[in-house]
Amino acid sequence: MIIKVLGAAAGGGFPQWNCNCSNCASVRAGEPGFTPRTQSSLAVSANGTDWLLLNASPDLRQQINQTPELGAVRNGSLRNTPIKAVVVTNGDVDHITGLINLREQQPLALYGSHRVLSTLAENSIFNVLAKDFVSRSDLPMDKPVPITGPEGDLGLTVEAFDVPGKVALYLEDASRGPDFGTQQGDTIGLEVTATATGKRFFYIPGCAAVDGKLSGRLRNAPVVFFDGTLFTDDEMIRQKLSQKTGKRMGHISISGPEGSISAFKDLNVARKIFVHINNSNPILDENSQERRLTEASGWEVAFDGMEVRL
Repeated sequence: MIIKVLGAAAGGGFPQWNCNCSNCASVRAGEPGFTPRTQSSLAVSANGTDWLLLNASPDLRQQINQTPELGAVRNGSLRNTPIKAVVVTNGDVDHITGLINLREQQPLALYGSHRVLSTLAENSIFNVLAKDFVSRSDLPMDKPVPITGPEGDLGLTVEAFDVPGKVALYLEDASRGPDFGTQQGDTIGLEVTATATGKRFFYIPGCAAVDGKLSGRLRNAPVVFFDGTLFTDDEMIRQKLSQKTGKRMGHISISGPEGSISAFKDLNVARKIFVHINNSNPILDENSQERRLTEASGWEVAFDGMEVRL
């Protein structure tokens, strides 16, 4: 099984188009130790030919052009693509907007929670994914589902599961209490397995906390791609980039007693990789103390083009 990181940054990418924070200014200037990143997405294949996308970021067209494996096959039909299916983990803009790039009457399969697929169905712009060409399938929770594309089985199963999180920003309803109307299926994680080999990994790009249920699921996992949005809960406030904490946005922090480094400490996960990294996060500076601490704790920091083989 081949896993490629198409985009390792959170919403807005790195650098964010209108941001002049220290990190964005440094990467824009080409300073050593700062690497640009596009917005959050993975690509997975069991055979190296047929590919499944995990989330479709606004940068998807660029990501396809930068990934030869995802481009149209030169000796193929007039219109063709190795991308056979997409699974979305939530309704956030940085995870669904790229679906619009997959129009042009191209046969595909789209999977997501009932909650997120309902959100797409209510927004007519996503009708560019014509129903005659793009099937939409609800992912049940806690049940492995074989992923099939237009030509058949991709050799992968996906098990979706709820994780602590929050409804997408544009769906927030303050009148519905402190959770803003969050429902089951607003934020899910995925366990992806190659059916032929049993090799598996977890993809959780958005998560508000590692509770007991999630800890039990991830214990002894071979590989986990996990939410690395912020290093500290208040970093965007301290940098005067926002008035929201990470918890308010539905994201766990990397550091601190309730952070992901601490939460994973005793889970015996063989390989831990941070994805969905916000432009404010000091781990994007390869020479920072926070980056050194993160790596010393056994974590890797994903970058665009990173490849993992299982």
